[in-house]
Amino acid sequence: MSWTPSGRHFIAGEWIAGTTTFRSEPAHGQAHDFAVGTTELVDRACRAAEAAFAAFSATTREERAIFLEAIAEEIDKRGEAVTLIGTQETGLPEGRLNGERARTTGQLRLFAEHIRKGAHLDARIDAAQPDRQPAPRPEIRLVQRPIGPVAVFGASNFPLAFSTAGGDTAAALAAGCPVVVKGHSAHPGTGEIIAEAIAAASERTGMPAGVFSLIQGGRRDVGTALVTHPAIKAVGFTGSLAGGRALFDLCAQRPEPIPFFGELGSVNPMFLLPAATAARAEAIGSGWAGSLTLGAGQFCTKPGIAVVVDGPEADKFTSAAKAALEKVATQTMLTNGIATAYHDGVDRLRASNAVAPVLAAESAGRDAAPNLFETNGSAWLADHSLSEEVFGPLGLVVRVGSPEKMLALAESFQGQLTATIHMDDADLGLARDLLPILERKAGRLLVNGFPTGVEVVDSMVHGGPYPASTNFGATSVGTMSIRRFLRPVAYQNFPADLLPQDLRN
Repeated sequence: MSWTPSGRHFIAGEWIAGTTTFRSEPAHGQAHDFAVGTTELVDRACRAAEAAFAAFSATTREERAIFLEAIAEEIDKRGEAVTLIGTQETGLPEGRLNGERARTTGQLRLFAEHIRKGAHLDARIDAAQPDRQPAPRPEIRLVQRPIGPVAVFGASNFPLAFSTAGGDTAAALAAGCPVVVKGHSAHPGTGEIIAEAIAAASERTGMPAGVFSLIQGGRRDVGTALVTHPAIKAVGFTGSLAGGRALFDLCAQRPEPIPFFGELGSVNPMFLLPAATAARAEAIGSGWAGSLTLGAGQFCTKPGIAVVVDGPEADKFTSAAKAALEKVATQTMLTNGIATAYHDGVDRLRASNAVAPVLAAESAGRDAAPNLFETNGSAWLADHSLSEEVFGPLGLVVRVGSPEKMLALAESFQGQLTATIHMDDADLGLARDLLPILERKAGRLLVNGFPTGVEVVDSMVHGGPYPASTNFGATSVGTMSIRRFLRPVAYQNFPADLLPQDLRN
């Protein structure tokens, strides 16, 4: 399928050009010009979303399910073109883009199935008790209702699954909330073709024009205008700690504060318990190298830290990881900015007296080669910078003097998306001591695995205590993510014809 970006925004059913443009910076292939977003366009999109809310929130679950399935179908129709522009803009391989597209359409279809079942409504009915003494009880019914228009920021590292029609957008639309997307400038063509698919699905299914808008590019004032617009009632964000925290603060400082569901950063520590390390240090080391370098280490669930008790088994683990990493070729990173940040992170660790290089590889430009460092527990606890995320194929081994010191080091971690325990049966006692610590640190806990690869299922939690995310009770992956865009409303003594449709039976 031949396709060329138009470079326009999509706002309330219209494709809109701009007087100012920016040029994309693809990893390979042709660059294209795209209109730059403005605060005026933000206002237009948000007003349209608010105007569409009454009609869209009143649609039935079946109507919204059909809409979500139509978006998935329209994306699949454009599959070849999506992969082509996505690989050009991001440098990701074709297989990765195809897999991410399948995940994106799968999420949409999963939400369609989920809302058909109605479990997200959490409907509750307490029957009236007119004869109750000393006072009668009225009938009270409760159901979850959509909160209003939602702003979504596209992610740099997932041009499909966490961007224009990604998990945040799918969850908000499933809930009955119109969406305004701030597209990521790293992959504007990918954003535009997915917006085309949503527009086609909206027209097919008769959805109101303001149900979806895409604003491309723009300076910081565009993002600020979006999260502070009075029509916006929640924000979904995946990105850097600094950028996310700035937007979070803006949401909190509004005259009407709104929830900011931000995923901001995580080093996803692994804890290698003694028996497991003695039994299979080499296998764990090799597996870790594969997880570290998957997608050039540009996954938010990359396990960047490995904590192990010092000794010969730790040597075997580190040597195996090094040997595996030496076989990994240099990979192209998503953007020039991400590559620069990676190189800076490598240089920072090389300059530190607290760490020692295990594998030092040179890379430049938009390319990244794996690097491996090690330190000890005391140095780790003394230098907070060692716990800062380095986005890319870099790992840090932290050697501790004893299992007890491993527990103390676990206490030092900030909030994480994931934490992993590598253990055998003989490690059960230590694992029991470690578990309550990690339950307070991470949203997803793993045993004998690697956290890269997030299943889109009912039971998934992709979030955690700050700074992994700004709302520890939420997830951005899985069907539970719809809860972010709903709020409970109780109806007391309502006539049946006035109740929301989902509460009438």
